[in-house]
Amino acid sequence: MLIREARPGDEQAIHALVYALAEYERAPEQVTNTPEQLRIDLFEDKICDALVVESEGTIVGFALYYTSYSTWKGRCLYLEDFFVLPEYRRGGIGGELFQKVAAIARERGVKRMDWQVLEWNEPALEFYRKHEAILDPEWINGRLFFS
Repeated sequence: MLIREARPGDEQAIHALVYALAEYERAPEQVTNTPEQLRIDLFEDKICDALVVESEGTIVGFALYYTSYSTWKGRCLYLEDFFVLPEYRRGGIGGELFQKVAAIARERGVKRMDWQVLEWNEPALEFYRKHEAILDPEWINGRLFFS
């Protein structure tokens, strides 16, 4: 398997994986983004970046991330989504993908890497614990949605 930077033309496959992740998280109806918007955001406006996992020419996983900011720490990297199709897990590719994102964070000189994980997603929680992540139950997420 190959981990590489996303490139134009990957947006359809990334979007399909976003939808697969939403199904896994029991919320597919919440996906309103489109492959076209992903293309604009990734490759034209460049407001985010993505890595993809390719197996025999098929994209089977991705990580989408962007620079965020902490008034306490400065620049941070936010891992928005991280997903590998279930049939491609257990071979270590998820760990490699996660470590690649962490390496990018270090290369960018950020002070912290953040992400969210659902409290019921025990396989993901265990994955992050294995990678020595701090899973902080103290903070509550806040959101506003705009149409």
